[in-house]
Amino acid sequence: MRRNLLSLFAIVSLIAFGCQKNETAKSDTATTSTWTIGTSAATSTTGTSAASLSDADKDFMAKVAQGGIAEVNAAQLAFAKASANDVKAFGNRMINDHGKANDELKQLATNKGVTLPTETDTDQKKAFDALATKTGKAFDKAYMTDMVKDHETVVAAFEKESTDAQDPDLKSWVTKTLPTIQDHLKMAKQINSKLK
Repeated sequence: MRRNLLSLFAIVSLIAFGCQKNETAKSDTATTSTWTIGTSAATSTTGTSAASLSDADKDFMAKVAQGGIAEVNAAQLAFAKASANDVKAFGNRMINDHGKANDELKQLATNKGVTLPTETDTDQKKAFDALATKTGKAFDKAYMTDMVKDHETVVAAFEKESTDAQDPDLKSWVTKTLPTIQDHLKMAKQINSKLK
């Protein structure tokens, strides 16, 4: 569950940043995103660098990045394996939204000189493997149940970070991203409630 929460947390944040509220998936083909996060000594618009970021802000960015990777992986699985059209469309939206959001997080990290994880952690890998063994309606229900739980955790974490972040650029990104994450949670709950 911790893996799912961290994964969702990162992915949702990334997804939320790149998507428009109430936007629906319009493509029948999934777009994959690649996490290639570079590092730079460059400073942000406020002139802060990794050395000046608080440990809490760096930790938040790292968890969001790692969760984002796990979320995209799960969404790609949902797009490929889901039996319900709503679940497939939700997975596709997560993939597309995160492609956009990943670019934003990458740029923020580069500007701050922060190195982000490029792989999921062990718990996230185990959760993905467990989800991958499911098929049909069991897959749909497991994926959407995870999405609801993870998004609830992510929304709470983003709400906290929107007030606790010390770096103004990070705080701005979190505040901008939060409404989209909240929209994803609402969608996940609606879809999950329809599944038997």
